[in-house]
Amino acid sequence: MDTDFHFVERFIMNRISKYRIPSLVISIVRNDEIIYTRGFGFRDIENLIPTNPETLYGVGSVTKSFTALAILQLVQEGKIELDDSIKKYVDVGFKFTKGEITIHHLLTHSSGIPALAYAEAFIRSSLGLIDYWLPIFSSDDVLSFMGPDVEDWIYTEPGERFFYLNEGYVILGKIISKVSGKPYEKYIRDRILKPLKMNRSCFLREEVEKLGNWAIPYVIDKDGNIVKSKFPFGVTADGGLISTVLDLSNYIMMYLGRGRFGGKELLEQQYIELMEKEHIKEPYEYPDREYYYGYGWGIIKNFYNLKLIQHSGSVLVHTAYVGYIPERGLGIAILANPSQYPLSLMGQYILGYLLGENPEDLEFVKRERILKKLEGRYTTYKKTMSIDIKKSSDFLIATRKTRLTEQTTILVPEELREDRAIFYTLSHGAKLRVEFIISENRVDMIFDRYRLIKYG
Repeated sequence: MDTDFHFVERFIMNRISKYRIPSLVISIVRNDEIIYTRGFGFRDIENLIPTNPETLYGVGSVTKSFTALAILQLVQEGKIELDDSIKKYVDVGFKFTKGEITIHHLLTHSSGIPALAYAEAFIRSSLGLIDYWLPIFSSDDVLSFMGPDVEDWIYTEPGERFFYLNEGYVILGKIISKVSGKPYEKYIRDRILKPLKMNRSCFLREEVEKLGNWAIPYVIDKDGNIVKSKFPFGVTADGGLISTVLDLSNYIMMYLGRGRFGGKELLEQQYIELMEKEHIKEPYEYPDREYYYGYGWGIIKNFYNLKLIQHSGSVLVHTAYVGYIPERGLGIAILANPSQYPLSLMGQYILGYLLGENPEDLEFVKRERILKKLEGRYTTYKKTMSIDIKKSSDFLIATRKTRLTEQTTILVPEELREDRAIFYTLSHGAKLRVEFIISENRVDMIFDRYRLIKYG
């Protein structure tokens, strides 16, 4: 079909306006070429400098796929084995209390260690958003932060359960350095970035300053204000890469080319497919899809009956999404500042459209549309009482106010249809259903003993 990129642009403009995103850049790849790229908004609001496809953004956890690719290169060369204990290469400083943790376990976030939240604490403390102070500058600092106390934090046997673990990918970066004899950043530059001609991708502050065209880091505060911030340099193999959508397009082309780019092979096809294999199920349940994790990539097994390989990334002030569908030779990269509307949802919406599907039928789009439709002020008979309904993430918040009091109730969705929506809340420990009946000109709400109506 002929692709109407105006449709894509209208969708993006709607979201960046609604969620106050300062800037966003996108690139769409089909097989070995970029078929669309554009920037929206300002990389620097104060000086009204527009963004463009060569603007630098931190890609956050999209970095994990680069780390996994590097590990698989070393496996292909016979320098390490996926079933090797991580202690063979790194003195992690803690004992394994539930079983041997291997490279495979760290790649798949199945070490049995629940998240230690070093990255969350470091990013938020370095941006001045929390009182907790965690000065991290290197992977050695992360290992010092972990220490022997991790022994008591191990929750399950390795391979048994998915726990997303940033610290695990920091350890993988240490393994890459130990085995290759190079600092992690230099290995990634020499073995991945240079062969892919990702000439505007880097890790260090001084490299960013030299390259220029940098998206100013911003935070959206609790009142919706866009606040200038700073970038948390210091995150490494788990989320430290800085790149552009044009560079990431080359990265996607390599995966679509089954490990080859520009006539060069970065990784054999069998290892690319091993990265894309559903190694462990993620703990997210959706009515229309299944989520898994491979090696450095998340996997949606049944995205319009196709396999979608994807990863998001966020360091709060910058956010990223990369996704591709091998069977269709289709991929997308999106970067923005700051972290606001999930770019993964935006990417899936656009990919659905590019597949010739109606993305409005996607479950998350339908949920967002219905929840938004339910927002407003509801009143009882002759307006004797009112309840305000507001969307908050995947929930609704019901609020009753007087001049002196305010009572809020969280409504959890059970069933969402275009004509009827069922939620539940708790009342004195009892489960209470709340029902919305949706018509063209009004919405009725049945809440406990009351019937309330929102007009318009």
